Amino acid sequence: MQFAILRQRKITMHKAGFVNIVGNPNVGKSTLMNALVGEKISIITSKAQTTRHRILGIVNGEDFQIVYSDTPGVLKPNYKMQEAMLEFSKSALTDADVLLYVTDVVDRPEKNAKFVKMVNASSAPVILVINKIDQIDQEQLEKKVEEWKNIIPRAEILPMAALHKFNLEPLLRRIKELLPESPPFFDKDQLTDKPARFFVTEIIREKILLNYDKEIPYSVEVEVERFKEEDNIIRINALIYVERDSQKGIIIGRGGKSLKHIGIEARKDIEAFFDKQVYLELYVKVEKDWRSKDDKLRQFGYEQK
Repeated sequence: MQFAILRQRKITMHKAGFVNIVGNPNVGKSTLMNALVGEKISIITSKAQTTRHRILGIVNGEDFQIVYSDTPGVLKPNYKMQEAMLEFSKSALTDADVLLYVTDVVDRPEKNAKFVKMVNASSAPVILVINKIDQIDQEQLEKKVEEWKNIIPRAEILPMAALHKFNLEPLLRRIKELLPESPPFFDKDQLTDKPARFFVTEIIREKILLNYDKEIPYSVEVEVERFKEEDNIIRINALIYVERDSQKGIIIGRGGKSLKHIGIEARKDIEAFFDKQVYLELYVKVEKDWRSKDDKLRQFGYEQK
């Protein structure tokens, strides 16, 4: 007598969701984003307002897809560009499957109390990351944890040092647990939703943030006019916008020395990003008060789609 042996196959449900990273400026949101994604998706500097857009970083596994979203630091807007940046942060509260609210050991909870109130009112589960804990002792950390328990009572609190990837794995495990069952939203080999040109503009802007002081970095926007990929080289022409003639002179520098330095630094990082030789030409143009002009903000991608 023959017996048919039926083997039960374990059916693994696929999970997918949007994990949105929000919080005040300079608390380490972009550092955390890059650590979670495993690639440099967001530029990082010590200056506020480094991140200006919502940037997606996609992590795929056999049975999951996590769509991380880095957002601008929450601030009180002084001009239209900052209003658009705040809208990017607010929108992250409405479409999140999991919210990562990032603070750090010197961040003041009352700094943006209105936004924290919106976090409390959101329906998504909240993981509150207290970043940079390597800068304080255990007693100070315990006080911080208690403080935040009272501010966002429903949040799960996880102390971290994102720069050193301390507690990164427990955070990733908890995110996977909280993801809803869902098919993937993007192709499994996709890393981000942004085009190649976007990362060129961000790399150039990062070099400007790192090399110039005062108002210069905040008055700058970058636009790629030409991105031509050939077999062995990528040819790029990029335009750096500033708001005043005096800023143009500072960006270019005496004899073009400053602009050349920016170009060399940016080209190296662009080559590393694309793993290909790059020819980069930079130009500077004055566009008065572009940060308050609707047409320019649309041109530079600050209007939400």
